[in-house]
Amino acid sequence: MSKTSLLNIGYGNFVVSSRIITIVNPTSSPMRRLREEAKTDKRLIDATQGRKTRSIVITDSNHVILSAIQAETIGQRYSLRDENVDEEK
Repeated sequence: MSKTSLLNIGYGNFVVSSRIITIVNPTSSPMRRLREEAKTDKRLIDATQGRKTRSIVITDSNHVILSAIQAETIGQRYSLRDENVDEEK
């Protein structure tokens, strides 16, 4: 049975790491449009806890998750998770 790995995206919020497609910076115009489209389509999840959005996580289910943690930080956490999974095998 496989173990589900969760990735901390800040302030007590987690995402199933195997479902993540990309982690991006929210400042570009295409990312702003993506955010607005997701909000319109009810696919937007705001996990910022009222703080400034610093990264956007996109999942394989096409959900767009906003996080108050920098994309680089989440990326490092994701990489560490991969290393830990490899060690368990």
